[in-house]
Amino acid sequence: MIYNKKAETMPRQEIEELQLARLKKIIRYCYDNVAMYRKRFDENKLDPDKFRTLSDLQYIPPTTKDDMRDNYPFGLFAVPQKEIVRIHASSGTTGKPTVVGYTKKDLDTWSELMARIISAAGVTDEDIAQICFGYGLFTGALGLHYGLERIGASVVPSSSGNSEKQIMLMKDFGTTTLIATPTYAMYLGELAHELGYDLADFKLRIGLFGSEGCTTEMRSKIEERLGLFATDNYGMSELMGPGISGECELRCGLHIAEDHFLPEIVDPNTLEAKEEGEVGELIITTLTKEGIPLLRYRTRDLTRINKEPCECGRTLARMDKVMGRSDDMLKIKGVNVFPSQIESVLMPMEEISPHYMLYIRREGYNDNLEIEVELVDGSLLERYADLENLTKRIRAKLRSVLGLDAKVTLVQPKKIQRFAGKAQRVVDLRGESK
Repeated sequence: MIYNKKAETMPRQEIEELQLARLKKIIRYCYDNVAMYRKRFDENKLDPDKFRTLSDLQYIPPTTKDDMRDNYPFGLFAVPQKEIVRIHASSGTTGKPTVVGYTKKDLDTWSELMARIISAAGVTDEDIAQICFGYGLFTGALGLHYGLERIGASVVPSSSGNSEKQIMLMKDFGTTTLIATPTYAMYLGELAHELGYDLADFKLRIGLFGSEGCTTEMRSKIEERLGLFATDNYGMSELMGPGISGECELRCGLHIAEDHFLPEIVDPNTLEAKEEGEVGELIITTLTKEGIPLLRYRTRDLTRINKEPCECGRTLARMDKVMGRSDDMLKIKGVNVFPSQIESVLMPMEEISPHYMLYIRREGYNDNLEIEVELVDGSLLERYADLENLTKRIRAKLRSVLGLDAKVTLVQPKKIQRFAGKAQRVVDLRGESK
């Protein structure tokens, strides 16, 4: 279902005309109300009233997460504090969080954009939606919460953790829509099976997953385990939270809310624009945010954009599922490796579970990668020949995909940590003393 037909099916020319009008307005707004932008424009001799085309945006220096931390906590707010009605912050585990503020209008816009994504996935006012994101400073839970209420769905704000109770509520309440990280959704399915539940005990039909990357292979396993249809959505606390883009039921790319966000794809090293359809780093300018507008924010996420209309009827540009982050790329023995590549290799193998960890160590002058993978059947550890054969198959497949020989360690079921929030699968041990 298309929630806002006028906004989501505009002809390409109208989209770009609207973007340009809003871009001119937001540039002047940032210059007048945010000291950092005013200083940056003046230092680079940029006139906020001289931007004539969308491509002129390239002359504005990008905004980074460091800029937000340098202005912690409220230095980038563009309105007086009394106009900020909500404050959220990033879920970063180190250093100062990135803080964002919302005006009443910002919250209304956010609810509208979440309603679009939720509707695109097939959720309606007939659904009961259980939100298993952690509530609090994290934007995910409340973003989905308000969007679901906007379309009239019944919301169960169960938050994260207390997994056995989550499963009980899913069954007893007749939950039809599950909101969680992909990792936690997989764990809930696994735990439900262990507790003796059957798929027939649940009414789940749609999964709205986000907050972390999820390969197509992982998603297929989640769908099989929980008996639902899963879609991805994309967001970032600094830009608003979830709601920037999301998949429709055709799952052929995530529709970007182009009337509120202006996306660019650039080379992550040179920041030069990539040709349409090429992979690069996603940079986003907020076009309508009042509380904390951002010009050319570097997401560090790698994707590509397709501006062809979708068969669902939407004309908004679509971005591919994020392939990785430019700052999360692992460089092992001169080879660039993204964790998502490893996941795509592991997931189709029936003998191993969806749980794995990546350990990077330095031996002498060389970096080595160890992939710890959990077995489905622990008895395999006692059958040396079968264990060795599986290890060789995994290493060979990884070598063909990555061009890199990695150590593979198979471990017994339940050994690897489960995550209720974002999974932390990469452990970099290169800084440890020998």
